[in-house]
Amino acid sequence: MRAVLTWRDKVEQCVYDLAFKPDGAQLIVAAGSRLLVYDTSDGTLLQPLKGHKDTVYCVAYAKDGKRFASGSADKSVIIWTSKLEGILKYTSWSIIVSSLYLHPVRMNVFPGLHKARGMAVNAALPVRLAGCLHNDSIQCVSYNPVTHQLASCSSSDIGLWSPEQKSVSKHKSSSKITCCSWTNDGQYLALGMFNGVVSIRNKNGEEKVKIERPGGSLSPIWSISWNPSSRWENFWMNIEIEDSEEAIVSRYFQEIPSTLKSAVYSSQGSEAEEDEPEEEDDSAGDDSLEERNDILAVADWGQKLSFYQLSGKQIGKDHSLNFDPCCISYFTKGEYILLGGSDKQVSLFTKDGVRLGAVGEQTSWVWTCKVKPDSNYVVVGCQDGTISFYQLIFSTVHGLYKDRYAYRDSMTDVIVQHLITEQKVRIKCKELVKKIAIYKNRLAIQLPEKILIYELYSEDSLDMRYRVKEKIARKFECNLLVVCADHIILCQERRLQCLSFSGVKEREWQMESLIRYIKVIGGPPGREGLLVGLKNGQILKIFVDNLFAIVLLKQATAVRCLDMSASRNKLAVVDENDMCLVYDIHTKELLFQEPNANSVAWNTQCEDMLCFSGGGYLNIKASTFPVHQQKLQGFVVGYNGSKIFCLHVFSMSAVEVPQSAPMYQYLDRKMFREAYQIACLGVTDTDWRELAMEALEGLEFETAKKAFTRVQDLRYLELINSIEERKKRGETNNDLFLADVFSYQGKFHEAAKLYKKSGHENLALDMYTELRMFEYAKDFLGSEDPKETKMLIAKQADWARNINEPKAAVEMYISAGEHCKAIEISGDHGWVDMLIDIARKLDKAEREPLLMCAHFFKKLDNPGYAAETYLKIGDLKSLVQLHVETQRWDEAFALGEKHPEFKDDIYVPYAQWLAENDRFEEAQKAFHKAGRQGEAVRVLEQLTHNAVVESRFSDAAYYYWMLSMQCLDIAQDPAQKEVMLGKFHHFQHLAELYHGYHAIHRYVEEPFSFHLPETLFNISRFLLHSLTKDTPLGISKVNTLFTLAKQSKALGAYKLARHAYDKLQGLQIPARFQKSIELGSLTIRSKPFHDSEELVPLCYRCSTNNPLLNNLGNVCINCRQPFVFSASSYEVLHLVEFYLEEGITDEEAVSLIDLEAPRLKRENKWQEITSNNAQTLRLDESMDSVGEDDPFTAKLSFEQGGSEFVPVVVSRSVLRSMSRRDVLIKRWPPPLQWQYFRSLLPDASITMCPSCFQMFHSEDYELLLLQHTCCPYCRRRVDDPSP
Repeated sequence: MRAVLTWRDKVEQCVYDLAFKPDGAQLIVAAGSRLLVYDTSDGTLLQPLKGHKDTVYCVAYAKDGKRFASGSADKSVIIWTSKLEGILKYTSWSIIVSSLYLHPVRMNVFPGLHKARGMAVNAALPVRLAGCLHNDSIQCVSYNPVTHQLASCSSSDIGLWSPEQKSVSKHKSSSKITCCSWTNDGQYLALGMFNGVVSIRNKNGEEKVKIERPGGSLSPIWSISWNPSSRWENFWMNIEIEDSEEAIVSRYFQEIPSTLKSAVYSSQGSEAEEDEPEEEDDSAGDDSLEERNDILAVADWGQKLSFYQLSGKQIGKDHSLNFDPCCISYFTKGEYILLGGSDKQVSLFTKDGVRLGAVGEQTSWVWTCKVKPDSNYVVVGCQDGTISFYQLIFSTVHGLYKDRYAYRDSMTDVIVQHLITEQKVRIKCKELVKKIAIYKNRLAIQLPEKILIYELYSEDSLDMRYRVKEKIARKFECNLLVVCADHIILCQERRLQCLSFSGVKEREWQMESLIRYIKVIGGPPGREGLLVGLKNGQILKIFVDNLFAIVLLKQATAVRCLDMSASRNKLAVVDENDMCLVYDIHTKELLFQEPNANSVAWNTQCEDMLCFSGGGYLNIKASTFPVHQQKLQGFVVGYNGSKIFCLHVFSMSAVEVPQSAPMYQYLDRKMFREAYQIACLGVTDTDWRELAMEALEGLEFETAKKAFTRVQDLRYLELINSIEERKKRGETNNDLFLADVFSYQGKFHEAAKLYKKSGHENLALDMYTELRMFEYAKDFLGSEDPKETKMLIAKQADWARNINEPKAAVEMYISAGEHCKAIEISGDHGWVDMLIDIARKLDKAEREPLLMCAHFFKKLDNPGYAAETYLKIGDLKSLVQLHVETQRWDEAFALGEKHPEFKDDIYVPYAQWLAENDRFEEAQKAFHKAGRQGEAVRVLEQLTHNAVVESRFSDAAYYYWMLSMQCLDIAQDPAQKEVMLGKFHHFQHLAELYHGYHAIHRYVEEPFSFHLPETLFNISRFLLHSLTKDTPLGISKVNTLFTLAKQSKALGAYKLARHAYDKLQGLQIPARFQKSIELGSLTIRSKPFHDSEELVPLCYRCSTNNPLLNNLGNVCINCRQPFVFSASSYEVLHLVEFYLEEGITDEEAVSLIDLEAPRLKRENKWQEITSNNAQTLRLDESMDSVGEDDPFTAKLSFEQGGSEFVPVVVSRSVLRSMSRRDVLIKRWPPPLQWQYFRSLLPDASITMCPSCFQMFHSEDYELLLLQHTCCPYCRRRVDDPSP
């Protein structure tokens, strides 16, 4: 810090007080009995003011700058306006003057009307103020910073006055008041007294805090001041002009209520002890933390400086001054304090009381000193009348190493800033920081009486925590300070001293001239190198472990700044003529020089790049290329990558500078690798792309690949990879590679020329056509070859198609002969008319386009045109498929009739379609008709299973019958005959069971019965005798036995009913039948244990009565002849099955039966016979000639009695004797044999269904036909002529 005298004036009288106008434009000086008004810019005396009759001791300006006040030994106070007019004066005579005019020459006060300088001043009549005024000389005055309340203090009392009051309120004082100061919020007034007491009073004059200093009356308080408050200043500056003072004050007081209570403090001060420096994180910004506001600085003639809080509590300890202080003044922001007094100089202190130095030496006591608002200008008033105006210049104390920057703050603190992360740490030294040096993990701070060496806690490059490593407790005088790993270097004019951290001098170098610049350039610990520049132009390199300095070079001009390149091959020097000179260190050759430089720095990451600043510009130079300039304020102190470290005024900043200009300079010379290195330091994405393009055009693929990778351009990366692959395969034609590059870049004509030059005209043609540049393509071809023209038209059609011009594309495709593409577009857009035209114009030999037309006809729901197209090309299979897909079955069947080879292609889809539409029976028939017996059987099996599960037993019987017939059809295959015949008989048996069980189920489940009791009785007997083994799915034995029991009981077959009830006891009975069965079981026992004879079945072969419960099943117990049942009433029919003798075929047997040979009728005649004496009358019964050969009549009385069944076998003669009306024939298809039955009661008519061969009583069958219009068993309709 140094003080520069701006101007000085001297008056004849002692200068007791000074006051600046708040805007700093004017200075009011209390000199003798006058007030002198100076212009602060040049010290011109603007106007002297005289209104007092005696010495003016004090002067104060209001915060708003509208008025100021002066106090004098004549016991009066005068209020002045900013226009230098006195408007009020109050004295011991207690009169107020409303208007005064002060003549600038005569310096008299004229009450009343007066004219001077052409101005009239009106004076009001004297008005007496209430109360007594000051009785002693005025010692000090002070304006409330918020309101216009004025405090005036005399030797014995205090006066408080404001424009709103008609009187001055007076408060007595116990001692002489020497000084006063308002708090920043205007709430409290501090008074310094001659007896060493500080009294803090509120704005009404009531004492709230009393501070008793230890020296008492021996240490009178001579000056006090509150630290300025930025909070209240901001509030005052932001108020609206139209607000009244009362509103402002009341609003602020509501926001900040006064809660201070009365208190008395006694302070015991002592000499301040030396403290260790403190470190604290300052990352939030060292200037952003607002200090505590209400801090009172007190200076007494006990030669002590002390600080107090508003509550009266002392802050810290007393600071010894070694002189009697007469004045104290804070800087505007409160960061520094000025003190003047008996030592005939003004001293600068920190806000914490640390002395920083002297502002200016004077020849007499300093009675007053003030700081110009918001500036570093200081004015000093002395006892001998000298008025001195100084400018304080605070020099920058700092150090830089790479990205760490250390600088002095508030004169006593050191802030270390990481320029990359912007993190800061503050080290509080509590003494004046004189020098700072930083290197790697070391930090050296020179204080007035010592040097502190710090080190980082860790090796982490981002660590910002420092600790004290060594302390050298000696006073050093030096111009520059440098720190190394184990040493500090002191620069003293021409001498360099190397000291260890313990303070021992190890080495010393004496230079030929003054040292102007010194820098550590690195090296091993303890062997670092120093770069030294001298005023005589000599540049040296010194190693701290070597006594001898190495002269690098000598130039004619003095050195201002130095830096060495990263590889230590080049040296940059800035001389006193602002010239930047770059030398080759080894050859001492001057490489180049640039003007207008004040500092220089090499890029630590690039050998050939440096920057220098000067004239408000930043200059960046790469290699020997021209300099690139851009505006920049400050000094360049470092250059790392793309970051330039710039010192501007007192702040260091890292400026991100794109390295575009030097990169383009390298690109202009096709130095792609060097340009890439520059780009890596930091350029924009546009610059990276430009580098990539230039390198690609220069066929520098490695650099281009890196650059395109940086901008993430996959398209060009694929191009480079493809070129590299081609080069690996042996391609060496650079023209072809460059043509590909040009085509990618959009330089199509250049690419075409290169393609042609390299002999690849086809690639140029492909490029033009892909770009839809057909005219260029035609020009490029330069020929009228129809083939190539057609090819171009086809490609042009492709383009028209891609740009959504399909009609034009179709016409072009037809012109080019590309019918398939034309058909495709027409079909996609649904243009049926165009497809018809194309299909009819095409020759039938062009199958592919015609098939495409047919496909689109089908897709567009025009099967007629599709059929026409298929017929045109003779594709009958596709035509059949078309009919099937469109479900035009009639056309398909007609086509199938003409072409039987498509039978499967028609009937199988037809059957599937029927099945999908729930027409399963028709589907089964269709499968059967198509010869898909397996599918037909599977459909029937599924239908049968579903019918059984759903308890549709009549349907189940029908489906099982159909299954049996399917198996019979399949049995015609000799390979499957045995298996299929077994399945046939099994399914026939199941069909009979389910057909009968259908009536039982309806009887049990439905409330009303549709069958006669005899019918239900017969069916249940039939089922009981048939279910001798496993019971089929869905048939319930419980339902069967329950029906049998009830009907037997109803018909009188009690024995059978009891048997049925007994059987039911062993089965699981549903709950709904439980009571009925239990009751029936009990009631049946009351019935006789026999069956009604009317119910007993008769065997028509042997005329044997069979029991109702037959253990053999449905056969005769005597002759084992199987019973033949009616399919409706299940009564035993009067039919006997007979078999043919060997050698008789079915056809022969039918013909023999059809002959119907006549029989001899029996003649019952009475014969009269006379013999001897007797005459007899005999009835003669003659038999038919064939009677003895009839097996039926011959066996009527035959009792077989054996266990084996002996069938009835007939001969030809017997067949010939049979009547066609008495014989029923089941004409089974092969491989089954026909079955023959003879009716033994010809008068009882029996009907057989020609389809299923089931037997019915004729009356029952006719009734059922009327009810169902079909056979109840096989569902053959009446009008169906087929068997």
